[in-house]
Amino acid sequence: MKTSAPCLERGGGGARRSAASAFTLTELMISVAILVLILAGVIASQLFGLGMFQITKAKLGANDMARKAINLLISEIRSAKSIQIGTGDLNSFSEIPPNTLQQGPAIQIYPSTNTSYYVRYYWSSADNSLRRLTNGSATSTLVANSISNSLPFTAEDYAGNILTNNQNNRVIGLNLQFYQLEYPIVQVGPGGLFDYYQLRTRITRRTLE
Repeated sequence: MKTSAPCLERGGGGARRSAASAFTLTELMISVAILVLILAGVIASQLFGLGMFQITKAKLGANDMARKAINLLISEIRSAKSIQIGTGDLNSFSEIPPNTLQQGPAIQIYPSTNTSYYVRYYWSSADNSLRRLTNGSATSTLVANSISNSLPFTAEDYAGNILTNNQNNRVIGLNLQFYQLEYPIVQVGPGGLFDYYQLRTRITRRTLE
């Protein structure tokens, strides 16, 4: 009898220690809630990173498209002998008359004094694109897609005001407003990555008479 009593006491103390070290339901619920919050933070960070990657990717694609669209045009304007802004398409061109705002959907560039040789850029309403052709060509080449503004070309003074005459030292303004970006294809506007995307530049000829 003397040896059995201590055994009972030791057994009871071990059971009490095991019960004290176990998680209660409240503690378990708090632990699960903390784990869920941590996982939600990790997932949110991952989604934010993916969104930023898509925005950066679209911007890089848009900048690459813009460079390709205007490099040749800038070079031809800078080396031109004379330039006319007006309305035109694949088959014809008409210059904006004097005392009228010098802005239009087309520009005709003359590399020399020979006016029978020219390069024409024009905005096509058929597919909202900017196109290029040279004299005698039966077809045009695509320069840029998805352009929403119909008057991309302007003749301006040094301060950016649109002129009403074809003065010699004018600055040629180019404004292209895209409603869709390419490479990758991204819609611009509500639900897209951008409210709008606009390419704006001003170009002058190297040699002025």
